[in-house]
Amino acid sequence: MARPLYAQLSLPALRGNVARARELAGGAQLLAVVKANAYGHGLARVLPALTDADGLALVELDAALALRAAHYTRRILLLEGFFAPDELPDIAARRLAVVVHSEEQVRMLELASLARPLEVFVKVNTGMNRLGMSQADVPRLVERLDRCASVAVLRLMTHLARADEAGGVADAIARFDAVCRGLPYPRSIANSAGVVRYAEVGGDIVRPGIILYGATPFAARSAAAIGVEPVMTLRSEIIAVQALRPNDSVGYGASYTASRSMRIGVVACGYADGYPRHAPNGTPVLVCGTKVRMAGRVSMDMITVDLTDVPEAAVGSPVVLWGQGLPVDDVASAASTVGYELLCAVAPRVPFVVSSVGRVDLEL
Repeated sequence: MARPLYAQLSLPALRGNVARARELAGGAQLLAVVKANAYGHGLARVLPALTDADGLALVELDAALALRAAHYTRRILLLEGFFAPDELPDIAARRLAVVVHSEEQVRMLELASLARPLEVFVKVNTGMNRLGMSQADVPRLVERLDRCASVAVLRLMTHLARADEAGGVADAIARFDAVCRGLPYPRSIANSAGVVRYAEVGGDIVRPGIILYGATPFAARSAAAIGVEPVMTLRSEIIAVQALRPNDSVGYGASYTASRSMRIGVVACGYADGYPRHAPNGTPVLVCGTKVRMAGRVSMDMITVDLTDVPEAAVGSPVVLWGQGLPVDDVASAASTVGYELLCAVAPRVPFVVSSVGRVDLEL
């Protein structure tokens, strides 16, 4: 590994985060959300640490089929359901559960002839206004699904649009309760923010995502305050040091100008690695365990940082871009985005090191 940049994954941290989600969600079943290649961590890499989840939830049918091919036997839920009738035979043969969020999907199920009926999660729109049946349509469509030969069992679900806000769940929960009243099916309500607020949200099946990977869904509540640890730590090194005089600039566009004599460290990580190009001067970076500030524009392969407060830093000194010691949410906040995006955006050229009990495996 010539270039000193890699993403280190802690499977013990992931196991601990699953346990924390279970603790928060009481006795509810837990489906670990692993869409987008497990939020950029690599589904195959993290799967060994998800054995305490009751199942998985994702969007991609090909990933679900690969899980079955790898002999994963627990529930797998397709969060957007299916898109065409020709997907249904594979879904049925592989015992996948599906979200049904539209009348078009109901019609496809009614017309299908499947070797095995499906577990169906009926999605109710309670204010997100993306996917989901209108509250007025739910009783009629549920009745059709209940009679449908392609359906084995029904569950009810919704997705909370404002669970990360104070008071943001009351209206959605009231709408969901009203439309589901009298329907004798288990309910799935809580996303990551909902799991943290489970006492208010409730439900029989929870679907945590971002908290499993050690980041927060809240703007004003840290991952540490929730009780979860970072799974991914993006690590690099200082590969060069430059001495700047007053009024010297650094990087493209001279976007940073030194006000005094200072040392600038060059870090092997750039936007081609998934670091946000729009991260501004002052974005936090950890060098030798000390928080420093980015100075200069992010380029394709490098960023530059102010080493004034780390006199011991030199070529080869360790750098953390995010993860242990520097929450990804802090970097995301400085870059006016969210931790989800940074984790999902790590580029294919970045090697992964998987740290598990008793071994470290390198994957290029």
